[in-house]
Amino acid sequence: MTINRRHFLSMVAAGIAVAPSLSIAKAPNKKLGVALLGLGSYSSGVLAPALQLTQHCELKGVISGSPDKISRWQNRYGLTKQNSYSYDDMHQVADNSEIDVVYVVTPTSTHLDFVTRAAQAGKHVWCEKPMAMTVIECQKMIDVCNKNGVKLSIGYRMQHEPNTRAFAEFNQSLPFGAMSSISSFAGYAGGPGPKDYWRMQRKMGGGALYDMGVYAINGARFLSGQEPIAIKARSEMPAGFDEVDASTYFTLKFANGLEADCGTSVVTSFNYIKVDCQKGWYQLKPMQSYSGVIGETSNGVKLPGFDGNQQARQMDDDAQAIIHDYAPLVPGIEGLRDIRVVEAALKSAQSTQDFVDLT
Repeated sequence: MTINRRHFLSMVAAGIAVAPSLSIAKAPNKKLGVALLGLGSYSSGVLAPALQLTQHCELKGVISGSPDKISRWQNRYGLTKQNSYSYDDMHQVADNSEIDVVYVVTPTSTHLDFVTRAAQAGKHVWCEKPMAMTVIECQKMIDVCNKNGVKLSIGYRMQHEPNTRAFAEFNQSLPFGAMSSISSFAGYAGGPGPKDYWRMQRKMGGGALYDMGVYAINGARFLSGQEPIAIKARSEMPAGFDEVDASTYFTLKFANGLEADCGTSVVTSFNYIKVDCQKGWYQLKPMQSYSGVIGETSNGVKLPGFDGNQQARQMDDDAQAIIHDYAPLVPGIEGLRDIRVVEAALKSAQSTQDFVDLT
């Protein structure tokens, strides 16, 4: 049975509840100005187009280490020279009232530096995942934003996606009884492309765990509503992967005995999360695509994918948290908790012990 979200509340006699929709407040007279920092493929192909669809924020500036990219963006989006910065002079954004938010979209190893500089300039910060290389770096990012009185939000797009949010509510309502196991897998085939050379370097944040593993980790954490207490991981490094993992398979153990079987890869495609329960199951398949995230339950209910733009929804949600001064949906602590698991997974993959403690 395929239904839309409007009819989800009356899904057969399973007693299934849905996540409350985020309230969409009336748009302010002035949209928040966003400066994209890092003009690679995600900014150019996804975020910039999404910013043309947002209600509460808009593309007002760019920050890049490539002057030729800045010129192209100025021509394409009508951006002013005054709102265009290099990495060296980005501190001057502090004097620019048209830019309210800096969205950091660069390799993981650079996030701490750029988030720090944006926060010290007095700008709110949106940072792509994975948040940073280490838990220590994540905490420093949280601290510098708190110190400078700006909000920090991590780009976990899926926590804004409606079907994902609906299923996250099931850890409270338990429509199919207690959870018995979780399977969470995120990966793609082919490996990083030539322009993504940094993804093959551990010091830059490359490897399957950093690249795609946070989807599998965050999915298991988000849908279970729990934090793992231990992990056992196994990594694969075939020819050509001298520094980083091509694939990593791991088991997360939770305090109540629940276990999540997880996997991530940059050479193998998989994209789903399934929660098995005492009286049935539910799944998202695919679970982390930019569109068409399908929800399905064991009693025949099927939720079609969200027909809006996920990135636009994410940025509008984060913009409203700034406009109305409430906590962002995905604060820095969410990114930190995933990096704690990534660090433990790397340790476990090199260890002979059964499980590595996460507490």
